[in-house]
Amino acid sequence: MKFIKYFFGLTFLLPAFLLAQTKATISIENKSNLDFKEAVVSVKWDAIISKFPQIDTSAFVVISDKTKKQIPFQLEHRGLKAIQNLLLQVDVKANTSLSVTVQKGKPEKVIVKTYGRYVPERKDDFAWENDIIAFRAYGKALEKTKEDAYGLDVWVKRTTKMVINDRYKKGDYHIDHGDGMDYYHVGFSLGAGNMAPYINDTIRYSGNYNQWKVLDNGPLRITFQLMFDTWNAGGIKVKAAKTISLDAGSQFNRIENVYSFDGDKPMPVVVGIIKRPEAGIVSLNEKQGMMAYWEPTHLEHGTTGIGVLLTSPVSTMMVSEKQILAKTIVKSNEPIVYYTGAAWDKAGKIANSKQWNSYLENFQKQTQTPLIINLK
Repeated sequence: MKFIKYFFGLTFLLPAFLLAQTKATISIENKSNLDFKEAVVSVKWDAIISKFPQIDTSAFVVISDKTKKQIPFQLEHRGLKAIQNLLLQVDVKANTSLSVTVQKGKPEKVIVKTYGRYVPERKDDFAWENDIIAFRAYGKALEKTKEDAYGLDVWVKRTTKMVINDRYKKGDYHIDHGDGMDYYHVGFSLGAGNMAPYINDTIRYSGNYNQWKVLDNGPLRITFQLMFDTWNAGGIKVKAAKTISLDAGSQFNRIENVYSFDGDKPMPVVVGIIKRPEAGIVSLNEKQGMMAYWEPTHLEHGTTGIGVLLTSPVSTMMVSEKQILAKTIVKSNEPIVYYTGAAWDKAGKIANSKQWNSYLENFQKQTQTPLIINLK
């Protein structure tokens, strides 16, 4: 009987012991030869809870074990009520590791570095940005107007502040007031890295997005969805949903597209970049799924670089008079992921095509060898 009482005593003491834990230690390891600077990393919230069951989501901090300073963080929901991930923005040098502790405390206010919203006052635009670049997609209200366009737009900026609301409020964002502007031209093209079906050697553009949903809105990552009505893509009825994420400190969006159509046969698609009439610098690497375009300088506005990185095999890359295209395939209701982004020479970070190509190559390497997360 004493043995049985002792056994049951341990059973009831164990949960109490777990509940008594007051912190979780996270190891972030960089096994690559590249420095990760201002990288946003994701830690499963369930893993945090397993180590720190009594965590108060309104009263905890993340502390660098080395500097003893707070690490900026975001609770990511991915559109769900429950927390899905803890996002941290960190610097980890090549072949080193960083240890941080999640513990009770008063968190410092995190600077907003990503933001986006639906813009009904500008014909259903959806605009989003981080601390170095901005983008927008076009909605239904723009269709059948002289301003209609198909692809992704770029708003260049040279400030870490959020600019979308101020620019729309002023209504003259085609003029640089010292923080950047919109001088990128999209028109009837894929713009800065949009994707579309490619049937019988023809791009089958969808209409503009018809529904939107914000899943997370900063301060370190914005994630949202754009939904498109069914359209006729060269005899194939297609519907699409696009989930777009932009992290603080990154030139690149992560785009996850899901196309729905009948049949088991894969559908060819292309990702494209609009090409300017003047001479620019085009760099293509089919094997690596990499397209880089350093545009011709546009008057006094400067120069924009556009880049695309595919994660699925590329069958071919093409340069037409109007666009630079990378062709791949998708299956119905199966996600396809790729990255697209932009840079502006006047932002002072990337000044020429060589630096832009180097950024693409390093970004791709970092996605292929991400930081390794372990909890203690």
